[in-house]
Amino acid sequence: MAYIAVTALSHVGLVREHNEDSLVIGPWTLCGTTTRSPQTLLFPLGRPLVVAVADGLGGQPAGEVASELVVRQLALLGPSLDGALAVEDALNLCNRAVHSAADGRPDLTAMGTTVAGALVLEDSLLSFNVGDSKVFHVTAGGLHQVSVDDSPPPEPGQRTTSVVTQVLGGSRAEHVLTPHVVNLPLSTGDRYLLCSDGLTDPVPEDAIDEVLRSHDDSKAAYELWKAAIEAGGPDNITLALVRIGA
Repeated sequence: MAYIAVTALSHVGLVREHNEDSLVIGPWTLCGTTTRSPQTLLFPLGRPLVVAVADGLGGQPAGEVASELVVRQLALLGPSLDGALAVEDALNLCNRAVHSAADGRPDLTAMGTTVAGALVLEDSLLSFNVGDSKVFHVTAGGLHQVSVDDSPPPEPGQRTTSVVTQVLGGSRAEHVLTPHVVNLPLSTGDRYLLCSDGLTDPVPEDAIDEVLRSHDDSKAAYELWKAAIEAGGPDNITLALVRIGA
């Protein structure tokens, strides 16, 4: 029987005081905390499964509140999602939930979060994102980013940028999102990496690729976390590895 293996971890890193990242895997959520080691969950292939990472917006209040709201909404909506339009509607519903929670709460004003994830269906995978958290397809030829960064090109000489042009919430006035959704065929052996920029900012893509060529599941997740920590762990580190098995 075909199955989906999802291995995930979330860690505060070495610089931040607390973790503003959140994670959803089907009905399971992890919000604003640190896992002691990578956790692997197995699901039957065929039922809709949402896996997503939400990175609370730095520099604004209550990023952890915004990211938690989004993953909890996705956990509830996930089993009913069946295509790109449903995913776009769900993300806009999450956006409204973030704005509604901040309404009349000065301590939550302009809180926001990115999100990057995958909806795994019986014969396809829908990658989705808003912001600069990423989804990669792990292929024999190397990593292929399937998410679309909502950020301007980095400054000359810089590999990354901290500027984000679209998030869920993040402003006083509610706005309609334009999520990035990509429909991809699915087959046994496919692997995907979903992560916050706490991994991709300090760790170059070729180093991530090297880890994923050498390891899978828990060992791969641990080695990716280790690489981010050895690079200074400047931000919260959250990642999920999705693998289609048989």
